[in-house]
Amino acid sequence: MLSQRQPMLAIFIVSSILSFQPTILQAKEDNEAIQKQLQELRQQMQTQQQDYQTQIDALEEQVTQSNSASNPSSNSSPLKIGLSGLFSAGGSSVDNAALEHLQAGGHDPNKNGFTVQNVELSIGATVDPYFDAQASIIFLVNADGETVVELEEAFFTTRNLAGGLQIKGGQYFTEFGRQNKLHPHSWDFVDQPVVLSRFFGGDGLRSQGVRASWLMPIDWYSELYFGMQNPKGETVTSFLNAPGEDIGGHTLIDRDARSSGDLLYSIRWLNGLDLSDTTSMNVGLSGLWGPNASGYTTDTEIYGADLYLKWQPTISQRGYPFVAWHTEVLKRRYEAGDPGDPTREILRDWGMFTQATWGFKPGWVAGLRYEYASADGDTSTDPLRDTRKRISPNLTWYPSEYSKVRLQYNHDSTEHLAEKTADSVWLQFEFSLGSHMAHRF
Repeated sequence: MLSQRQPMLAIFIVSSILSFQPTILQAKEDNEAIQKQLQELRQQMQTQQQDYQTQIDALEEQVTQSNSASNPSSNSSPLKIGLSGLFSAGGSSVDNAALEHLQAGGHDPNKNGFTVQNVELSIGATVDPYFDAQASIIFLVNADGETVVELEEAFFTTRNLAGGLQIKGGQYFTEFGRQNKLHPHSWDFVDQPVVLSRFFGGDGLRSQGVRASWLMPIDWYSELYFGMQNPKGETVTSFLNAPGEDIGGHTLIDRDARSSGDLLYSIRWLNGLDLSDTTSMNVGLSGLWGPNASGYTTDTEIYGADLYLKWQPTISQRGYPFVAWHTEVLKRRYEAGDPGDPTREILRDWGMFTQATWGFKPGWVAGLRYEYASADGDTSTDPLRDTRKRISPNLTWYPSEYSKVRLQYNHDSTEHLAEKTADSVWLQFEFSLGSHMAHRF
């Protein structure tokens, strides 16, 4: 009896499988359709959120302008106050004296042990319908353990001028390249690029003056900047720097600006393009002209080009993932010594850095930077003009938008060191409190 039922049982099983197969296939198709609909709904929600935010921003701007027009004597926006602190710990294969030349940036970790790199108090607001203003006051502890207080920036910018024009005045970072105007808490690496430390000094190129910008009425973002600033002080290293210091073996004199021709002039042309739905590009050209303190008639010229590329998918989580690439090349022509001076010469220096950052998951960014700087002549014993290479990988963790932890390794190859190389490791921590003023993309 069992043998007669076996063929019938087999036929029943095969028939059941065949009858369920369309159901299985249909379920699979239904699941794929549901996933597709879910993806489309997510995209629609993201688009709607962006549209709503744009509308909210526009309405808030209208309210601000309306309040300003009805009561122009009062501030049209509340005062924004923020405090950020930047600290590091680490060490190098060389001693502190050598580290001061390797880490020449004023906010770089430049000693074995602990460093208070930068504590920044920022204040800003819309003044009235015509002006915005902001200021940044810096506190740090130098290599000798002394507290230093600096007025980093304090400037106004005009609002709603016709024709895409804007005026900026006060104490501010010169808009040369992309990196120079960034505050230390906005850097992608622990320290300042070598070529910027050499050409612009440890605190970056900044001074008192005025600049005008023009947003051109063309199909892509294109803005032209022109500025005039005082050329004297420690924050304008390649120009009328502090007397008694030395550049290329030439001791600097106490020289003042005597006329408008002795001011520091800057120009920058910045362009922004969307190469695709996921890739954007900024490319800029910059120039500087002004007197230097190696003589009474000597001048300096600095030229630069910068490129910034960023890839980000159309759908992201908190801005991740992304890949960004930033490169700058600078060249300096420095007249050293007045005509008739037997030591007169033209110093020519150049340098570059290129860096990439990869935000591979929310809160995590890996970075890699390569730098090169060189100059003409016999510069092997000059720490500010010798041939220098540096490679720096790092890893940054952002627990939130108000804090970060960064680990970075530097391998330096430089002529002026007896060992010719140095290896350093730095661990950096930052916190941010209050409403920190935004820094431009």
